[in-house]
Amino acid sequence: MSDFTRDAESPGAAKVALRGQLLALRRSRTPETLSRAAGRVQQTLQALVRRQSPTVIATYAPIGAEPGGPDLPEALRRAAPTASVLLPVLLPDGDLDWAPYEGPSSLRPGPRGLLEPAEPRLGTAAVSEAELVVVPALAVDRRGVRMGRGGGSYDRALARVPDSAFTVALLHDGELLAEVPAEPHDRRVRATITPAEGLNESLDWTK
Repeated sequence: MSDFTRDAESPGAAKVALRGQLLALRRSRTPETLSRAAGRVQQTLQALVRRQSPTVIATYAPIGAEPGGPDLPEALRRAAPTASVLLPVLLPDGDLDWAPYEGPSSLRPGPRGLLEPAEPRLGTAAVSEAELVVVPALAVDRRGVRMGRGGGSYDRALARVPDSAFTVALLHDGELLAEVPAEPHDRRVRATITPAEGLNESLDWTK
């Protein structure tokens, strides 16, 4: 194997190792810690929504130990009652369709333990209409490089989001890192929200 091949593969291998560490740390968090963190993240996100007044918000329904708590879509709807809130629907090829969120009763179980809206689907391009895009992440670095779970779904979705949209990743404390291994297909975010630091808009996402 050539040095070039090893170098090309090293970001992927580093991602796998870091992803495993981050998932293990999330699994170690207690329900009480997760609940407190979710409340702080929601408060910061709601303040951002009220400040920006978006008409279309793309977000997701957190599961397990994901930041933001399972009632995140409802918290966003309370903060922007006249906005359209879109949630992803995972397609068989790993891409994301989108459908409107119409309250907790509109959600149904989806693949991989996800919760998805039962409303009519709007197509994969619907995310391009969102002025605020809230994305899940395991980690983000100071350049805005985002690490997900490895499926590439949000990299494809973010490729459809215009530069004018505000993209923000929700994290636990300790998941905003100095550097995340990056590959050419990785899409960056403009900002992060963590329980302790709140909103961080100083990411150097343009590089």
